[in-house]
Amino acid sequence: MPPPAPLRSLQRHGLPALLALSSLLIALLGDSAAEALRYQREPILAGEVWRLFTGHIVHLSWSHLWLNLGGLALIWFLFHHQLSAGLWWLALLVSSLVVSGGFLLFDPALEWYVGLSGILHGLFMAGLIAGLRAGAWADWLLLSAVAAKLIWEQLYGALPGSAEAAGGNVIVAAHLYGAIGGAAVALALRFYQRRKSGERVSS
Repeated sequence: MPPPAPLRSLQRHGLPALLALSSLLIALLGDSAAEALRYQREPILAGEVWRLFTGHIVHLSWSHLWLNLGGLALIWFLFHHQLSAGLWWLALLVSSLVVSGGFLLFDPALEWYVGLSGILHGLFMAGLIAGLRAGAWADWLLLSAVAAKLIWEQLYGALPGSAEAAGGNVIVAAHLYGAIGGAAVALALRFYQRRKSGERVSS
């Protein structure tokens, strides 16, 4: 017997709902919660490993929060059907770890970081690559646009106006690390699907 419709909807859309609600709750709790949960290098190295994950749901300001939640809603609207709920959670986990791990390994001067933007780039890339279709020029055009944005950011810094919209400095390395994490999940999935398809054909 299939689960009732509300439960199916919760299973399907639980990821964006949890991200949004937890981000809102932390914002309501104020600065003390933000300081205890944000990505911060020295406390993480001292054992506060939860910050590897919770730092992504802390925000600089309400404008920063609404900007990121708008991005999350857009990603979910465009791509939620491209992956199963379990694979979306995997993309979230991998993107979070790649962003935070990238900071620890390659950005030792970065003392602290907050925001969803890194994992949003991961979720975007996971959904986009999972749904790429041969000959679908719109999909490839969108992928090219995202790649161009990431290259611009690495060469010239944040896009004009993004720091003002976020209410603080934009850590563009988070976007690159998140995109790599999300792309890795989607590419691994496509490789697995092609391998399984090849095994069925050969058998």
